[in-house]
Amino acid sequence: MPFFPKLRPFILIVFFISFLLSGVLSGGYFSNAATPSAVTPVSNVALTQGVRKTVLKNGLTVLTKEVHTAPVVSVQVWYRVGSRNEKAGESGISHQLEHLMFKGTTDRPVQFGRLFSALGSQSNAFTSYDETAYFGTVQRDKLEALVTLEADRMESALIGAEQLTSEKRVVISELQGYENSPSYRLNRAVMRAAFPKRAYGLPVGGTKADVQQFTVEQVRNYYKTYYSPDNATLVITGDFATEPVLKTVQKTFGKLPNRGKQDSQTKENSSKSPSSTSTPKKTPPPSSSSSSTSKKSPIVLKEPGSAALLQVVYPLPNVNHPDVPAIDLMDVILTGGRSSQLYQTLVESGLASSVGASPSELIEPGWYEINVTAAAGQPPSKIAQVLQQSLAQLQQKQVTTEELNRAKTQLQASFVLSNQDITSQATQLGYNQTVAGDYRYVEGYLKAIAKLTAADIQRVAKTYLNPAKQTIGFFEPTLPGGKPGSSSGASSRTVENFSPGKPVDPAELAKYLPPATSATASTQQPLPQQFTLKNGLRVLLLPDHSVPTVNLSGQIDAGAEFDTNQKAGLASLVATNLMNGTQTKNALTLAKTLEDKGVSLGFAASREGVGIGGNGLSANMPILIQTLADVVQNATFPDKQLELTRQRALISLKVQLDDPRGLGRRVFQQAIYPENHPFHSFPTEESLKSVTRADVLRFYQEHYRPDTTTIALVGDFDPNQVKAQFNKAFDKWQVQSKPPTLNLPAVSLPQTMKQLSSVIPGKTEAVTYIGYNGIARKDSRYYSALVLNQILGGDTLSSRLGTEVRDRQGLTYGIYSGFSTGINPGPFLIQMQTAPGDAQKAITSTLALLKQLRDQGITQGELNTAKRSITNSYPVELANPSSVASMILDNAVYGLSQTEIREFPKRIQAVTPVQVQQTIQELIHPDKLVIVTAGPGA
Repeated sequence: MPFFPKLRPFILIVFFISFLLSGVLSGGYFSNAATPSAVTPVSNVALTQGVRKTVLKNGLTVLTKEVHTAPVVSVQVWYRVGSRNEKAGESGISHQLEHLMFKGTTDRPVQFGRLFSALGSQSNAFTSYDETAYFGTVQRDKLEALVTLEADRMESALIGAEQLTSEKRVVISELQGYENSPSYRLNRAVMRAAFPKRAYGLPVGGTKADVQQFTVEQVRNYYKTYYSPDNATLVITGDFATEPVLKTVQKTFGKLPNRGKQDSQTKENSSKSPSSTSTPKKTPPPSSSSSSTSKKSPIVLKEPGSAALLQVVYPLPNVNHPDVPAIDLMDVILTGGRSSQLYQTLVESGLASSVGASPSELIEPGWYEINVTAAAGQPPSKIAQVLQQSLAQLQQKQVTTEELNRAKTQLQASFVLSNQDITSQATQLGYNQTVAGDYRYVEGYLKAIAKLTAADIQRVAKTYLNPAKQTIGFFEPTLPGGKPGSSSGASSRTVENFSPGKPVDPAELAKYLPPATSATASTQQPLPQQFTLKNGLRVLLLPDHSVPTVNLSGQIDAGAEFDTNQKAGLASLVATNLMNGTQTKNALTLAKTLEDKGVSLGFAASREGVGIGGNGLSANMPILIQTLADVVQNATFPDKQLELTRQRALISLKVQLDDPRGLGRRVFQQAIYPENHPFHSFPTEESLKSVTRADVLRFYQEHYRPDTTTIALVGDFDPNQVKAQFNKAFDKWQVQSKPPTLNLPAVSLPQTMKQLSSVIPGKTEAVTYIGYNGIARKDSRYYSALVLNQILGGDTLSSRLGTEVRDRQGLTYGIYSGFSTGINPGPFLIQMQTAPGDAQKAITSTLALLKQLRDQGITQGELNTAKRSITNSYPVELANPSSVASMILDNAVYGLSQTEIREFPKRIQAVTPVQVQQTIQELIHPDKLVIVTAGPGA
């Protein structure tokens, strides 16, 4: 249940430049820049077409949209309340209330997370500046149950002393976890300075001091004030019939009283027509009491950390201001991909490791922020100067037609690509209705985008990127170097005796579960077609004509398992340099080729392979295939880009070692696997610096092969045409030798419990990993292990670990367990986040739960509930084309049958109590655990 202090309006995709996918720009041109074609407008009709708006007598706004592409539905409730509504001394109360909304109701005094899990619902919630939203996506026969639960907690949430006390600890754990991040601390300081007299200037999650002081009466009053039907929007999208669903809504929500009050600002914005955004006009910048007329001095934080950071904030108007479309398009021109202006200026030059930006246009006047991670040795003050020069150039010189068209295409394509699944469509509708005041906001917005000119971009740059109104902050780490913190062993004995409570009885839970409607016959999941090129490259195709998009997921067997300890990081350097130029196109041309059409393509190395991810509108699939074929066959690895990528990898390493999650996982994994095992290997400063261009070329030539490459495509295409495109693009990719192989050494479990701690100065929250080596995906115990894990810790709110350690004791914001399965066995692990003083108690509780599981096993009720939860949620995964592409790929890479995507639920249902009990005895060993805690120390 996170809060989103940087929640981006859902009508846009964040165009964030990441070193993981982008690499860097070539220093020399091998060919001319790609010539932009005219922008083809993206139809916005589908986004709001078929939406029906109904307002109940109690004021509840209901948006329904039938989407019959998959047998699932999404139910979301958006409350028009967030940190904007909080008064002095109650910062974070919206977020605290969001947590309490899961603690049960008068009629259902049970953790709602368990009810959602039993329904197989993919459910969560978030709090932001203007809104708090609750969402769940389920099989269509569970729609009425989900609506019933949401109506119940709108009216009758349990907000008592016991619930508030435990959930306060959880919220503080969450806040302390954010405090571990230097970027969070810098953002908090900058926002306070930018908006000293406004609620937007405080973190959405609040402050620890305020959270500690919340009273039951205070939170109840807040709930009664804002959680009222007239201050909420119910959104339902998916496979349903509108009229019967509206009757259900009337029966459940319609009986709730209107007990709240809307603030005047909200009412004013709700009445505005979206057409007000269709014609940007020259308008003076918003006045704000927080904006100084003279340039402010930079905020400088000198604290423990790893990398130098820069953040700049400029005031913006509210979401319904007619300049918003032009501001958003300006943002894409500045940071929308590799060809963008700030990437060129800051990252390509070697000044920065990454740059990103985000306009926050909200109910009240918002802000535009730019975030930069400095390259090694580059002071933030110098970067700030270059940044100002670049922004001044945008103000003084109009952007080219090429840049303008490219940005429009990216922005327009993002609407289609970000609305491929019904959950995203519901989210977009809910956000637009709640914050912009009308679900049709996107219609006027896209019309405005299409009409924008270079002069409009120049005008909003002059208006809003005003140096006199900026707030700028620098984070300067006082402990640079990013070396692992001091580590020490600890006793294998825990310090307390702890006896966990009895597992929750599913029969007790079932009393509170609304019934599902009778399930209709499920549609048969279509299977992918597979064909193999003469060179051995495998392609799996699954046509899906529901949305005009294509999603590509691929893998090349060229992962970090082929690194050595001396050259750790080599596989990643090769993957991140693939887009830095080919024999016919340099890095900039490659980037423009894709970005001119709103297409994305990226590579990232993992343990067992290099992952390929790409998507775009289906009309542009040939560009995606051709570019992929070019880079995997003809990458040139220019020296300058290789060096810049190495420098960014070194910065990334420092950040990882300064993060308790990153350092803890490294220490944990190296304690499990012997030094001669590939899973033991992690990049170091020495290994990254030792990699030469000759190493990169050798690795590329040896491991990038068609016969170790698998590609899955899901989308709107004709399979025969795709086959012809692949044959043409990849027919010259040939190899003579056999592919490299690895013989992994056997990994034994520890003989006794092993406990380690790693200290990182300046942190506020600890992260603990518990586990040992587990199983591979093709292990015969995989399905029973999955069911077992669902019971143990597969869901933070409904599992045994979550029920005891998080819900009852309030020791952690998040705790979960999992079997990391792949081609080879990966670790079984439990991860949790705790206050340093609570770490040992949480570990002791976890060990007791593992012993209880081994000694007493599970109940038949738990087994049934776990199987039902997994199988009920599976259709939700299948409703997202991007997820389906990943599933198809994984099944192929792991050597499973193509029918696995259809048979998976049956295999889960077939798991027996005897199989689970045997799996517990074979895979759960409380006395042989490796335990690693990373954080500030005791």
